[in-house]
Amino acid sequence: MAAQKRALDDSSSTHKTKKPKISQQPENTQPVSATTNLTADEVDFPRGGGTSFTPLEVKSIRKEAHEELFNESQVAARKGKQSKRKSEAAASSKKPSQKVEHAARIEHLNYKRMSVGMKIFGQIIAIQPLALIVSLPNQLLGHVPITNISSQLTTLLERMDVDEDEDANESESEDKEEAESRSKVPELSNFFHNGQYVRATVTTLHVPGSTDVTGLGKSRDETIRASRRVELSLTPERVNAGVQKSDLKAGYTLSTSVKSIEDHGYLLDLGVPDISGFLAFKDVEAELPSKLQIGQLLDATISSISKNGRTCNVTVDPQAFVSSTLTEVNHVSSVLPGTLVQTLITAVHPTGINLQVLGFFDGTVDEFHLPRRMTEKSLKIGQKVKARVLYYLPSAPPKLALSLNEHVVRLTSRDVLPQGSDTHFPMQELYPIGTLINDVKVLRVEAERGLTVRLDSGVDGFVHISHISDEHLLSLSNSGPWKPGSLHRARVLGYYSFDGLLQLSLKPSVLARKHLQVTDVHVGEIVKGVIKNLNDSGLFVSLSETVDGVVWPNHFADIRLKNPSKRFKIGATIKCRVLVVDPERNRVSLTAKKSLIESDLPRITAIEHAKIGVVALGVIFKVLPKALMIEFYNNVKAVVPIKEVSEEPVENLSSLYTTGKVVKIRIIALKPEEKTIIASIRKSGAVYEPFSSDISGVEIGNIVQGLVFEIHKENAVLALQPSNIRALISINNLANHRGLSAAQLKVALKVGDKLEALVVVSRNTENNFVIVANKPKLKLSLAKSVISLDTVESGQAVGGRVVRHTAYGVLVKLSSHIGGVLYPTDVSDDFGSATSFPAMDAILKAVVISVDQDRKQLILSTRRSRMYPDQASKVVDREITQISDLHVGAKVRGFIKSITDHGLFITIGRNIDARVQIRELFDDFVKDWKPRFELHQLVQGRILSAEADTKKVEMTLRSGDLSKPVALTLSTLVPGQHVDGVVKRIEEYGLFIQINNSKLSGLCHKSQLSDNKDADFAVALRGFRENDRVKAVIVDIKDKRISLSLKPSRFAVEDTDDPQADDQPIDELDGVDVQSSRSEAGDENSSDDDESAMRVDVNTQPQLQHSYATGKSSNAPLKLSDYQWFGDTVNIDASHSHESDDSDDEAPSKKKKKRTEIEQDLTAQMHSKAPESSADFERLLLGSPNSSYLWIQYMSFQLQLSEIEKAREIGRRALDKISFREEAEKLNVWVALLNLENAYGIDETLEKVFRDAARANDSKTVHLRLASILDQSDKHEKAEEQYKRTCKKFGLSSKVWTSFAEHYIQRGEIEESRKLLPRALQSLEKRKHLKTISRFAQLEYKFGEPERGKTLFEGIVDSHPKRWDMWSIYMDMEARRSDIQSSRNLFDRVLKLKMTSHKAKSFFKKWLELERRLGDEEGAEMVKQKAIEWTQRSNNSS
Repeated sequence: MAAQKRALDDSSSTHKTKKPKISQQPENTQPVSATTNLTADEVDFPRGGGTSFTPLEVKSIRKEAHEELFNESQVAARKGKQSKRKSEAAASSKKPSQKVEHAARIEHLNYKRMSVGMKIFGQIIAIQPLALIVSLPNQLLGHVPITNISSQLTTLLERMDVDEDEDANESESEDKEEAESRSKVPELSNFFHNGQYVRATVTTLHVPGSTDVTGLGKSRDETIRASRRVELSLTPERVNAGVQKSDLKAGYTLSTSVKSIEDHGYLLDLGVPDISGFLAFKDVEAELPSKLQIGQLLDATISSISKNGRTCNVTVDPQAFVSSTLTEVNHVSSVLPGTLVQTLITAVHPTGINLQVLGFFDGTVDEFHLPRRMTEKSLKIGQKVKARVLYYLPSAPPKLALSLNEHVVRLTSRDVLPQGSDTHFPMQELYPIGTLINDVKVLRVEAERGLTVRLDSGVDGFVHISHISDEHLLSLSNSGPWKPGSLHRARVLGYYSFDGLLQLSLKPSVLARKHLQVTDVHVGEIVKGVIKNLNDSGLFVSLSETVDGVVWPNHFADIRLKNPSKRFKIGATIKCRVLVVDPERNRVSLTAKKSLIESDLPRITAIEHAKIGVVALGVIFKVLPKALMIEFYNNVKAVVPIKEVSEEPVENLSSLYTTGKVVKIRIIALKPEEKTIIASIRKSGAVYEPFSSDISGVEIGNIVQGLVFEIHKENAVLALQPSNIRALISINNLANHRGLSAAQLKVALKVGDKLEALVVVSRNTENNFVIVANKPKLKLSLAKSVISLDTVESGQAVGGRVVRHTAYGVLVKLSSHIGGVLYPTDVSDDFGSATSFPAMDAILKAVVISVDQDRKQLILSTRRSRMYPDQASKVVDREITQISDLHVGAKVRGFIKSITDHGLFITIGRNIDARVQIRELFDDFVKDWKPRFELHQLVQGRILSAEADTKKVEMTLRSGDLSKPVALTLSTLVPGQHVDGVVKRIEEYGLFIQINNSKLSGLCHKSQLSDNKDADFAVALRGFRENDRVKAVIVDIKDKRISLSLKPSRFAVEDTDDPQADDQPIDELDGVDVQSSRSEAGDENSSDDDESAMRVDVNTQPQLQHSYATGKSSNAPLKLSDYQWFGDTVNIDASHSHESDDSDDEAPSKKKKKRTEIEQDLTAQMHSKAPESSADFERLLLGSPNSSYLWIQYMSFQLQLSEIEKAREIGRRALDKISFREEAEKLNVWVALLNLENAYGIDETLEKVFRDAARANDSKTVHLRLASILDQSDKHEKAEEQYKRTCKKFGLSSKVWTSFAEHYIQRGEIEESRKLLPRALQSLEKRKHLKTISRFAQLEYKFGEPERGKTLFEGIVDSHPKRWDMWSIYMDMEARRSDIQSSRNLFDRVLKLKMTSHKAKSFFKKWLELERRLGDEEGAEMVKQKAIEWTQRSNNSS
């Protein structure tokens, strides 16, 4: 190979320059470096062809060139000889290692390597009142005191320190402007902003743990504490030290400060001797928004030098500063940190690259500052790149550290482009502190520093060695649990802004920590902490390692404590409630008052949450002569005037109330513009009449309006608006006015309803109330002339008599020759308030809607909105005149027109019928469904499709939100009927069970829990908990009392299966004896003839649904709108509100009535009402922002209004608002969004939501949920594709394969389902084979061929005869077939195997139970005899 020429300074050559051995030189001989070290004293271009190299360097270069030429010629001459090739290969293998020895070593900067005077580039991350916090390279931090900003600013600060006496002695003739300028010192936030890059020099290095002399004060913030170690200076004199006047050329960048303000611009301090800078006003106005101040730092670029060389013009254009590149220098001190320079890549290493800077200096780039989008070919030796100088260490030769990071080169903040998005987001916004991140991948392991990891989004993070494990680690290795490529769960602790890294922690204690920072603490929540300190100023409580709270003395207890130290011990645990969270001051205020901690009253945390009439607890913080000052949560305050303190006159408030006392108040007035709350103590009781005592403003005959306040038996109490005067109106008067009965009116009338057009008929001045009545109706004038089809007009009032009922309505005879038809949907504006088919021979008044000339009859309507169009009428059920009035998802009501074998036909408008198929009738399967419906019954549902061309309307009655057509009532229950329920209360004598889909409760006596009469019923009762879901059998119904039984003998095998077994039967049978617990509950001596079951009264009162107020959800799968939000597998954890059960037999009937009335009063409270508007939902979400149930209800509400886009926005809001700790709640919202996009979106939007959900949650769970959603919506092809995707990605999961098989087998594609078994066994681990085969066998029993399932189970028990759980499942599957002989054979086989007596007992119990259900008495006796024989045989053998 021909020899190649190379430059003398080209360090990328593989040949080594021979130099004298340094180790053999005498001690007094200085080592000579082959690299030129330019200093200020060297001559740049010596005259006469001289050289700047030393004689020794010249000699070394000549020898190197000679040896290179000689060696290459030797290689060419001896190319064919094998031995020479080996020696040449050995020689060439040594050269790279020799070259590496002379390459600059790539090292990380740390506190030990830093030295005073070192210049460094940094980025501001926080601005304190007296200091700046700066992020430095390699995860280091520093601070800049306010006195190290600029010399001009320091001078201003020193002037402020002049004594007042000296100011008084100053001459009065002092310039006023100068005095004002001295008194005004700007804030640091006016000079700097977060993310700004600065050039600094190290002034002081503090030892860790030394006394704080930084001026930062005490702080628990780790960033501020870490920054104390390094003190920096930004003054141009220090930063630009070493820069000569000759270096200042056009394009040179440096830091400057404003020295003075002149007539045409600013005079700048460059920190360079014998020259100043000048910045014109016009340049400032074009680039900076505000006026500059003396002492302010600027990043300037030299634009020109004056002719005299004393001044230079500069520009502050940010683009010029960023793009200016340094191309030549006189000496190394001219290269300032932050300067963009041209470099040449000389070597590439795994830990970084070596560069040659400006042709003279060595430079390094560590792995943290390599380009983010670097590939193997992007950085090659010999390539020229632009890099920004970070710092340089004083060494010989000088070595520079540089950065190729895109955000450092561009002087911007690190941003991230999420997958599937076109918008970049700041790293801090995308990953806020406290975020939990799954599956971060370890990239590099540094033994003594920590781990470098990478997230799915491409963002890198750094985990310090102290944050890897809760145990103390001395060093790390590449083969340990944190080896490269391993995945871990991490949490964001902070940011290394300069390096563009996330500060992460892998410590389990940090991952499980609830409160990572102050913002994680929520006002009003109950917290537990450890007492750290107690002094006169307060009680200091540690909530976590990073969050502290303080309890002020007036919140120690409900009463003033004389000796708090006796109650509060350091190190003890204390329970508190959060009063105030102040993120700016990093402070959490707590209260230890028991009354506040245990109170369930609403907590007012903002003035916007305050509503008139709300009752809450507050703390007196100030007693004034005429008022009390009350404080709620989050520094919200209220005023209680002295007249609102008590019913009796109070002269001295201080004698009754003291500061710190907790009082119960009611808000009576709000002044939002003044941010004032007026409260009352005397009106805080349960009985409160907020009526005005002055009724002089209302006269008899006045037309008024009011709000319903209370509803009594014969009248209703109103609050007239706006006078707030108490008024009474007769129930009968209101019912007659609305055309309803009194009973119907009481059902329709609600507290808070607005009544208009009321006439004052009487005044009671003694009791301060008035009596009102409805304004008389305008009499409807009937047509007195003879009615004819030619003269009748639309809107004309007519009268007639009902003569006939038909399937589509009633026929009304108007005259001897003219009749009319009244459709059931035209009878009333509210279908539920009137009879759809008026009685025969009833006389009615109606309005003509249209004339049917063909049939010679009139179309009539008795709707109030039609008869009195000039009056405001509440229309609950709108008129539907044509199919185009309907839209998919709309909620409508109608009347059943006909009942067929295939479903129902429902009249929803004139000549418009909707079909409801059988599958759309109920949420659950109902075999005998026809008795549940009757003709003309009012039902409610949603529109599935409406085709105007074919005049076909499809409707569904399935929905969790809508009331079901027929609810369970006492009359529909019969003894022996199986019901589902929830355990509501547990007593010593039994369980109170709330029956699902009804308002009925029943008692299961403890004797009805087990078939074994000798069983310990107390132990059995302890096995139940409130809100447990159970199946029960009705034993007896007598005197409105229901007796229930949970005895296993009363259930068939099909009944004992999970109701969702057809949808997800697999997880429940994972190696568990599915009937072991059931079989052990019985015994051969059990009897159903125990003492008679206790009976309870049926609770027919409405239950209090506090779930709206608490934000908790239902235990059942949440179903809203026209589809099931959560598929088949999601249960939302919830707890319903407790209810009063009127089931105590010993209580007198009078007491029962009194308790019922109390329940009705509680039901009338506002917080128990279901949300009916967006405002209601927003109010509830303020109190329960983490409730996915409320958020999804809100989405469903918008879908009812066809606001699909709003529903999407609400779902996205929910994901932002719900705490990141509530992973299950977030998953519920994601599944709801998937359902929404599946029903209303397109394939692209569904795929986008699916990918986002898979990233934010467990990916496998989301894949299976989407497949289930597609399957339920009859999109079987898409569901199949989704299952294939899931199997491909999660082929190691048994659940994925069995779910796919279940999909096929439910569609009837049995062969396709069977083909999956060998594929699954090939993909799965061997330990999962048995479980998978068992699940496929169960599917065969339930949906396919039982004989094939039997064959699979036979293979299992033959190869694993000791797997008792498989035997048990096998027996259960055979029992489903009701083949008693086959089951007997199985029991005989298994009992012949060797087993423990305990296991044998469970099998005999199962067999005995099966004989009692499917066999006969002889079979039961046979089982008992076999059990005795087995026991005797076992005893003999032992």
